[in-house]
Amino acid sequence: MSTKHRMRLDPGEASTPGSAAKKRGRPSGSGAGKTTPGTMAPKRAKKRASAGVEPGDPLPLRKKRRYKPGTKALLEIRKYQKSTDLLMLKLPFSRLVREIALTLRPQGLGMRWQSQAIQALQEASEAFLVHLFEDTNLCAIHAKRVTIMQKDIQLARRIRGAWGGLG
Repeated sequence: MSTKHRMRLDPGEASTPGSAAKKRGRPSGSGAGKTTPGTMAPKRAKKRASAGVEPGDPLPLRKKRRYKPGTKALLEIRKYQKSTDLLMLKLPFSRLVREIALTLRPQGLGMRWQSQAIQALQEASEAFLVHLFEDTNLCAIHAKRVTIMQKDIQLARRIRGAWGGLG
């Protein structure tokens, strides 16, 4: 028996299976779905929130803001177009640059990096990626789509040529 359908009994009432079934408002086996007015449990009145707010009452929780589809994306576009800071995190980018540099150097020789050198590489790589995604978006729009796909990136890189639009 689930707790959802249990009812409290008064101390004077017996807790026999037959009386509990009548209190719940379930039809008995012979009734076949018929109920009488006395077998239904009385409905409780719902509490209504008081119109006046008293001092000391907690503030009501606000509903979470729900934007229409696409609105949030446009807000993000405006936000990132206004900013001039880097979008990739510095530490993971620095680790990636150092890892790639280690594969190009002979074994056992370490390499030291100036922070400005890594920052210059990050600026250049972000500018390259932003330009690539702009061209990719144009390819997707040309194909009458709004979603960019891998084939759009491949087409944009192929159109750019060997130097990737640099030079």
